[in-house]
Amino acid sequence: DARTPGMHSSGAPAYATLFPEDTTARRPRFVHSVGAEFRPEYIPPTNLFLAGANAAGEPIERSLAAHLRYSLRFRPGSRPDRIYGGVYQGVGVSYYNFGNREELGNPVAVYLFQGARIARISPRVSFNYEWNFGLSFGWKPYDEIYNRPNIMMGSKVNAYLNVDFYLNWLLTPRLELTTGASLTHFSNGNTKFPNAGLNSIGMKLGLVYSFGRIDNPLLRMRERLLTPPFPRHFSYDLVLFGSWRCKGVAIGDKQYAAPDAYGVAGFNFATMYNFGYKFRAGVSLDGVYDGSANVYTEDYIYSSGGPDPGYTFYTPSFDKQIALGVSGRAEFVMPYFTVGFGLGFNILHRGGDLKSFYQMLTLKIGVTHNTFVHVGYCLKDFQTPNYLMLGVGFRFNNKYPRLR
Repeated sequence: DARTPGMHSSGAPAYATLFPEDTTARRPRFVHSVGAEFRPEYIPPTNLFLAGANAAGEPIERSLAAHLRYSLRFRPGSRPDRIYGGVYQGVGVSYYNFGNREELGNPVAVYLFQGARIARISPRVSFNYEWNFGLSFGWKPYDEIYNRPNIMMGSKVNAYLNVDFYLNWLLTPRLELTTGASLTHFSNGNTKFPNAGLNSIGMKLGLVYSFGRIDNPLLRMRERLLTPPFPRHFSYDLVLFGSWRCKGVAIGDKQYAAPDAYGVAGFNFATMYNFGYKFRAGVSLDGVYDGSANVYTEDYIYSSGGPDPGYTFYTPSFDKQIALGVSGRAEFVMPYFTVGFGLGFNILHRGGDLKSFYQMLTLKIGVTHNTFVHVGYCLKDFQTPNYLMLGVGFRFNNKYPRLR
């Protein structure tokens, strides 16, 4: 018989006799789910307001949140499902109660989320992670007259960030239970003072119901054979961003808030080596104009107990507000979203605020195969809030396979 090795007499691959004809084209690509969660959390007393310097005179140390969520995941056993560890993504809405409605409010958060499996413990139990990123509305911010004790939040709208590590229990083919730990952060990204932020740590308990869940082990085995190898390659990301920020200027041992909001603009050009479907790393050239950099004021001498003459804030020349830096980057790549980290130094600058070691946390939201929306935050020395980075990005020489 002159048949090619590995081929059936019909001319089809040999494994076609073991696995029936794939009907992927007729199967839905996604499984849709709805879920609900309850998250009780503890709030560490990171500032005087939380510790008890508020109208009630009591610590604010607990939060309760209820979440409603919609998510979609790739069909179990499909190529992207196998490569990305059962990845899922969706949108959620939550209601928070901190036990102090008069001074903090009961905010509502709207957010994107994504999660995946870290390890499979048994056929029905897995250890997963998840992140949430969005905006929270309905805060009662600091007001010099009506809400003076709240030295923590300066905005009615604040960013919402959350990360969870949890066990996922498959109760039935369509119903899942989630139990685990939850970490949450609220802040306004230094766009308005005060910006002490609120952090909490606690647990999550939830149920997820999936519609039309399909989990065919024969299909999983076949699609594993057909998963294309990843083409390792260099790609290049150009990001253009802008935002605004507030500035505190040190006078002696005190910080005084400048009355204006200052513009920020910049770019990143990163050369990244793509090691596989889920990880890339490289080096980035980072340029920034920070309108708040090196803003200064003059100190005043006045008699003890006398009226405070106030302060006038001065903006330095343009060359003292621009810098060029170099950073190392690492990115965790998943469908639709890429989470990145960066550590860098400014190498060209005129000193002062721009002589810094900076850190970045970024989220890239895919729009097309080669374009994305960029949301990032920059810190100094792992502790000092710097500025938001809101922009768009373009990827060149992108050789990621298009998986179906």
